[in-house]
Amino acid sequence: MSEFKKNPDLDRVLVTGGAGYVGAVLVPKLLAAGYAVTVLDLYLYGEDVLKDCRGNPRLREVKGDIRDAEVVKEAMSGCDAVIHLACISNDPSFELNPELGRSINLDAFVPLVRAAKDVKAKRFIYASSSSVYGVKDGVDVTEDLSLEPLTDYSKFKAECEALLEQERVPGFTTVTIRPATVCGYSPRQRLDVVVNILTNLGYHKGEISVFGGNQLRPNIHIEDMTDAYLLLLSAADAAVDGKVYNAGYENHSVMQLAEMVRSNVGQHTKLEVRPTNDLRSYHVSSKKIKEELGFEARHSIEEAVVDLIKAFKEGKLPDSLDDPRYFNIKMMQKVNLQ
Repeated sequence: MSEFKKNPDLDRVLVTGGAGYVGAVLVPKLLAAGYAVTVLDLYLYGEDVLKDCRGNPRLREVKGDIRDAEVVKEAMSGCDAVIHLACISNDPSFELNPELGRSINLDAFVPLVRAAKDVKAKRFIYASSSSVYGVKDGVDVTEDLSLEPLTDYSKFKAECEALLEQERVPGFTTVTIRPATVCGYSPRQRLDVVVNILTNLGYHKGEISVFGGNQLRPNIHIEDMTDAYLLLLSAADAAVDGKVYNAGYENHSVMQLAEMVRSNVGQHTKLEVRPTNDLRSYHVSSKKIKEELGFEARHSIEEAVVDLIKAFKEGKLPDSLDDPRYFNIKMMQKVNLQ
């Protein structure tokens, strides 16, 4: 059972993107905590991601696109809360087709929020991104710092935060979370985020390419990230309404992450440092969510590395260097998502 008590005012939760990287870990936790769950997802990365939950009568799955108003209406039926994860979820994927990214990450947002209000949902939790801050060298990045997003992906995340605040009304509690980069094992694995990339390369190739190395990158273990959503559901309305929270654990440099991987994969692993023009560097503070809601990440980034190595050893992630399902951009190209 989850340690986060079910919110008695919320019964059915819609998770958009519920068959994605974070959703695949979150949905079983929501069910275990006593919520009924509706998943709305395109299932691009496999129909079997949630197979272990399918016997649960409280799980409802809707295969469809968040840009389709009728599909959204069907999925939203009977829901008291929404956790909005679905998006084109990193800069390279976004740049592949900027119009597609805009249509999903920005244009579909307000219609989704209003569909939630139409069914009298009481809470809307939005997964933004710590990338909305841009480059903030040498400072602890707290929630009250200016947003200086550098890419369309992060600009639209910031825009949706403002749009959500405009839609907030009494009885419709909204809260935004700005996650650090999520890492670790999931039934819908991503191997295109920094810790997971380094672990995959170190384990399978015996060499790790580090681009730059000094940039600070905040990360959070997928178990902690999904616990944060459970906490935001269970918190009292007054505690979270209109709030914005960072969620991260440790701020490591890219080089420190590579060294961590090498120490777990084996010292035979070669580290190769290469130049980069991606100098994004930020030290995210998660003090506010700890002080206000008592949330503190408990799983180290090293645990995420160890979990992935275990998954590789157990054959849970076959063909992990090449299979498109582990890489958002490759899968989008394969299916030609429009």
